[in-house]
Amino acid sequence: MPLFTTADKALWRLALPMIFSNITVPLLGLVDTAVIGHLDSPVYLGGVAIGSMATSFLFMLLLFLRMSTTGLTAQAYGAKDPMRLARALVQPLLLALGAGLVIVVLRTPLIDLALHIVGGSDAVLEQARRFLEIRWLSAPASLANLVLLGWLLGVQYARAPVILLVVGNVLNIVLDLWLVMGLHMNVQGAALATACSEYVTFFIGLLMVRRVLHLRGISLEMLKESWRGNIRRLLALNRDIMLRSLLLQLCFGALTVFGARLGSDIVAVNAVLMTMLTFTAYALDGFAYAVEAHSGQAYGARDDSQLLGVWKAACRQSGMVALAFALIYSVAGEHIVAMLTSITQLRELADRYVIWQVVLPVIGVWCYLLDGMFIGATRGAEMRNSMAVAAAGFALTLLTVPVLGNHGLWLALAVFLALRGLSLAWIWRRHWQQGTWFS
Repeated sequence: MPLFTTADKALWRLALPMIFSNITVPLLGLVDTAVIGHLDSPVYLGGVAIGSMATSFLFMLLLFLRMSTTGLTAQAYGAKDPMRLARALVQPLLLALGAGLVIVVLRTPLIDLALHIVGGSDAVLEQARRFLEIRWLSAPASLANLVLLGWLLGVQYARAPVILLVVGNVLNIVLDLWLVMGLHMNVQGAALATACSEYVTFFIGLLMVRRVLHLRGISLEMLKESWRGNIRRLLALNRDIMLRSLLLQLCFGALTVFGARLGSDIVAVNAVLMTMLTFTAYALDGFAYAVEAHSGQAYGARDDSQLLGVWKAACRQSGMVALAFALIYSVAGEHIVAMLTSITQLRELADRYVIWQVVLPVIGVWCYLLDGMFIGATRGAEMRNSMAVAAAGFALTLLTVPVLGNHGLWLALAVFLALRGLSLAWIWRRHWQQGTWFS
């Protein structure tokens, strides 16, 4: 079999732009970590880590806004139905803006609750509070951007998501350097940079969507009517994906919470290592996003040959990329850590756990791809059930933390990723054997 088949080329046409745009997201995390990590105390890095974790937990709990939008949009695109395309944009966009406004209004009690749950030293929690009070003002734009990204991805207009992500994140990085390093605003500067860039990205995204609407023949009258109809399906799908996201965020949040219990140095060093893992995951998610779009299009068109061809191509290409990341971290992992923080004790501590960055890309790539398959087919209930199995395995593995310490936390994460992939693969194989995937 040739290394690059027609399916491989179709996958790369959508995946490559998404990989380049996706890595700007963890690149922002790298800049945040490097900038804050070079301040004179690990308290700042710990505060940003906790603040970022709380933000990720809350906002990514609403990740169903992007995931359901991509699946429904891709299916409408495959079925060549402009009215369904309009509905797939307007309904989740209204949900996103409404949820964002609620977060802005209730952010003070939400911050109090989040910091009470996390715990840790008072100094670190104070920095986290300063970060969150500014960061969560961007909630309406942040959540709306999820919808815009999901819709643009669903119609396979790769150029628009690239512009949306790259421009927003590059602006964020520039503001981050200026506000933190130039104006010495510390954690408040990092939060303000992100909030400003989110709103700029939102307005750029609206311009992109307007252009795509014109290209796809969606009129203003369609948009006015599209807020009605088929809302039950959207809410049911969003419910299942939200529960799935809740379990996901509880597991990742537990890493920070248990890390904080192990000490401020552990939570800070895990923030550095999670930045590396996030960079890998976002790069591999470029393939998952491509699979989402092709899976949804095949589902809408009921084309099993297209679906199977893209799946095989995704396994080949993303598998090679995952191995490349593992090789890079095995050779240069300690040097990457040194670039992210100049604090000696953190660098020495991080070197003990770099091995997990070698292992996790190879384990995690399969669950990313299978997520894409199930999102495109809008099979939210099965994604929810798979995540429940993985979360149970994660919780059981946490029992090793008293014995293994921080290694126990990273082992739990490896088990979590492995179980997600294995359970989704079992469900996918059963559907394929029984011919029920398109039912």
